[in-house]
Order: sequence, then structure tokens, then C-alpha cells
Amino acid sequence: MFQCVIDFNTAVALEASDSPDALFELGMLYSSGRAGALDLVSAHKWFNLAALKGRSDAISMRREVAEMMSDVEIAMAQREARAWVAAH
Repeated sequence: MFQCVIDFNTAVALEASDSPDALFELGMLYSSGRAGALDLVSAHKWFNLAALKGRSDAISMRREVAEMMSDVEIAMAQREARAWVAAH
């Protein structure tokens, strides 16, 4: 049986991480619906941030998601990404 101990004093929410891999995984969660409902705006935002942090495969994933989005949705995702950068 697997057992572990989580130190909640040092744990960081995945959304607050600046790890390109964590940001990319959030994009995958939202683009696939594994995080609940499919959310292309959030997926685009997280892929955009992962690409900004150096995750090169996030660029193609962001492009793929953008092909399914309206211009308004893309603009919303870009605003959310800029707000995340400003907050972190």
C-alpha cells in the first residue's frame, strides 16, 4: 500500500506554480476535460503560460486549441494569461 505525508505548510497550489511542466499539465487537463468540463479558454491560457516559460510543445498545443476557439475566446484567454503573469 502506498503511503505518503504531505506538508501543507510548504505545498503550493498547481495554479500558483511557475513550473513550465505544471502549467503545461493544466493546459492538458482543461483541453481534455480531465479537470471536469472542457474549458478551451483556460487550456489556451495555461498552454500560453507554459510556452512563455520555455515549454516548446505548448506552442503547438496552444495553436491546436486556438483553432477551436473564437477570436473573443482567444482574447479572453490572453487577458487571463497576462493577469496571471502580473499576479505571479
